[in-house]
Parts: sequence; C-alpha cells; structure tokens
Amino acid sequence: MELIPVIDLIGGKAVRAERGERASYRPLSSQLSQSPEPEAVLTAFLKLHPFRTVYIADLDAIERRGSNATVLRRLRAAQPQVTFWVDCGLSGEAECRSWFSQNGDHLVLGSESQTDLTTLNALTKRAEADRLLLSLDFRGARFLGPAALLEKPTAWPDRIICMTLERVGSGSGVDLARLADLQRRAPQRSFYAAGGVKGEDDLARLRGAGAAGVLIASALHDGKLSAEAIQKYSR
Repeated sequence: MELIPVIDLIGGKAVRAERGERASYRPLSSQLSQSPEPEAVLTAFLKLHPFRTVYIADLDAIERRGSNATVLRRLRAAQPQVTFWVDCGLSGEAECRSWFSQNGDHLVLGSESQTDLTTLNALTKRAEADRLLLSLDFRGARFLGPAALLEKPTAWPDRIICMTLERVGSGSGVDLARLADLQRRAPQRSFYAAGGVKGEDDLARLRGAGAAGVLIASALHDGKLSAEAIQKYSR
C-alpha cells in the first residue's frame, strides 16, 4: 500500500484542511514543520519517510480564484525525485492537454470540477492516460459531480481516489463502506482512500480492504503516525 502525504495550497502557503470547509482553512500548524511554506512542509515529510509520491491540491485553482503554479514549480525543482499528483480544478480537454504538455506530473481530475464525461472520455484515450487519476468526491452521502460519472465505471481510468471531504482533517476514521462500494463497481481499478485517517489502525483496515494507497495529512502533522508505522504499511 502506498502512503501519500498531502499538501493543500492557498495563497502560496500550505493550509490545514478540515472537513472540506475550505473557507475555514488556515495556515498549517504542524509538529513536523514550524513553517507553512510549502517547501518546508515537503522537506519535513521527506525527513519523516522517503515518500515517492506527494498529492498537491491547488485550492485557489479549484475554487477559480488564482493559481499556485509557481509554488508547484519550486517544489518540483526542490525535490525532483518525487512524483506529484496535482488537482488544480481542470475540467476542459484542451486545458488538460496543455497541462500535460507542460508538466511531467500526474493530473488528478476531480469529479467536483466536471460537468459531464467529455473530458474524461477524451483523456483516457490519450497517451497521457498513464498520468491520469480520477478523484470521486463525496460530501456525506452526496456525490459531487455529474451522476453519469459515478454510474459509468467503465469510463474511469486505472487509478481512482475515493475522496470523502467531510472526513478530511477530522481524524474520524476512514470510510471503508464507500471504498468497498467503489471497488465493487470497478474491481480491476486501483483505489486510493482520502479523508479520516487517525492512526495506524486505519492503515491496517485499508490494507485489509485492498486499498492501493491512502492520502494522509493531519495524522502526519499531529504525530499520529510514526516513521516505523509508515514504513510498515508502505510497499
């Protein structure tokens, strides 16, 4: 199972995500890093464990109020060995093609940013499909995105993020039922859980449930996962 730390960006700073209520996000306070500067946070993650992949959420871009592209360029330059998964709120095929041509990272297509399946259908047929992930975003029982996207698993790419926004930063435990439902819909896909990890027990449950990986942030910043636990559950 791959453990993937998360950096949420607003206004060029790393912020603390809490239950998906983005208006209330504040500059990051962490046991790992004394600074909310993204480079410092990334360095702190890598001192804890040599993570191969880091997830970046450009919340300004997702909310259509700006971009943290310059921050991303600095992070890539600082740690070129890291693979970045980036959600920057893209929805159109042309802008996704442009993004792929300018970046070597992996693009996360968030369901909350989509209006239909047009972009996803086009991208899964392109050579860059191996750098594409789909995030299926949920708030409680509500799916955020076009219903057809959830109802047509044959359109999904190989890697899927099960994003339970109300659990992000909550430490309330992972949503195994939601993960299992998506796995039943597309058993050949690789699923990554996101939201709610509170400690090592959740990692054990996710591995037992067949998750390919998990996105984590608060459990790292709060010292709930030791370097030993991370190593134990990392493949």
